[in-house]
Amino acid sequence: MTQTIQRKLNDSAFVRWTALILIALMMFFAYMFVDMLSPLKSQLEISLGWDSGTFGTYAASEYFLNVFCFFLIFAGIILDKMGIRFTGLLSASLMVLGACIKFYAMSEWFIGSGFEAWLNSWWTTLPATAKLSCLGFMIFGCGCEMAGTTVSKAIAKWFKGKEMAMAMGLEMSIARLGVFAAMWLAPLVSESFADSVSAPVLFGAVLLTIGLIFYTVFVILDNKFDKQLEAAGELTKEASDEEFKLSDLGKIFTSKMFWLVAMLCVLYYSAIFPFQRYAPDFLDKTLGIENGAQLFSCFPILAMVLTPFLGGFIDRKGKAASMLMVGSIIMIACHLSFAFLLPAFPSKVLAVAIIAILGVSFSLVPAALWPSVPKIIDERILGSAYCVIFWIQNWGLLLVPVIIGKVLDATGGYTLPMVIFSSFGVFALFFGLWLKREDKKKGYGLELPNIK
Repeated sequence: MTQTIQRKLNDSAFVRWTALILIALMMFFAYMFVDMLSPLKSQLEISLGWDSGTFGTYAASEYFLNVFCFFLIFAGIILDKMGIRFTGLLSASLMVLGACIKFYAMSEWFIGSGFEAWLNSWWTTLPATAKLSCLGFMIFGCGCEMAGTTVSKAIAKWFKGKEMAMAMGLEMSIARLGVFAAMWLAPLVSESFADSVSAPVLFGAVLLTIGLIFYTVFVILDNKFDKQLEAAGELTKEASDEEFKLSDLGKIFTSKMFWLVAMLCVLYYSAIFPFQRYAPDFLDKTLGIENGAQLFSCFPILAMVLTPFLGGFIDRKGKAASMLMVGSIIMIACHLSFAFLLPAFPSKVLAVAIIAILGVSFSLVPAALWPSVPKIIDERILGSAYCVIFWIQNWGLLLVPVIIGKVLDATGGYTLPMVIFSSFGVFALFFGLWLKREDKKKGYGLELPNIK
């Protein structure tokens, strides 16, 4: 008697990669929206009166609710309790809502209104447009960070035992293409509407709505996939024997490996994402040009190309912990070059070279970091683990833009900010070394291939 084995959706390469593309496009639009105003920092000063400190506060606001209201912690619990379908739709909806509020804050409907006058009557150092934009960015940030953790868990589910690192790498590559698109499209959209700073925001809000539609299609696929898992008896076992409990969160906070990964994460990304916000202005002032955003747009390109291949290498050969260390070393060298080498030898060619090399670092670290988490954390609390890591990361992403903005207002130059960014890389390298040592002692398999 032969037993028929049902072929599941994720056994089809076409279907599982289609599912990946659907959720990756949602993140592409999210990353694009995050940096939609980064190329317009000078225009914000002219149109809305935002100084560097105001811009830094705005940039930090994306992470405020995630950090101080513990939204990301709750997001992890929601993700592990409610699953990737509900959580993904919720996160996409929050992003759209936040984007709409941010657009209204910069629109002619708000500027000159009684609401603006009331907002300007308190905390007078922060313009009303910035206050309301910050509120919208906070709500967007809740959805964006929740979406990032949801996507990671979705990929871990659909690519378990398959090309997980490559899939995570490809998703990150597509998402980072959003940074490239923002650097080019935001100025073009602004110029097309008489240097409007609200038009690019509206454009981003429309794209986020399209991303919500794409994730809805993924939800339909994932629902069918779950029915197949139930028929095979796999989902029933997970639900009955391995149900998520709040007490399981203690396993996350008491794990030394978790803290090493989390600290490396916050230090590394604190030198990347805040830098993205200021990079166009830094290049404009250092090189004496007006197209710094276009120059910086090459940053995610090399990362976009390399990350899937590096993920494929980790899937087949391993060496994730080693990649984390190499990526940190490259980042240190790049930020020190921005601090001292580029100002001494101002050149577009040199700037592009440093940016491209930084892109290599941005390929190595994320490609190795995120697929390593499932190796050190139990699958049933994986969503919460990702969210706690993101929560810790958000502390850095919230504080660093504010610090850099204050330093810029105080010094008027970018040398000290770049030294600060490079110092984060030094500490990240230290935690990378510690992580590799612990992995060698305890045998978590960070240096081993994912495909078995």
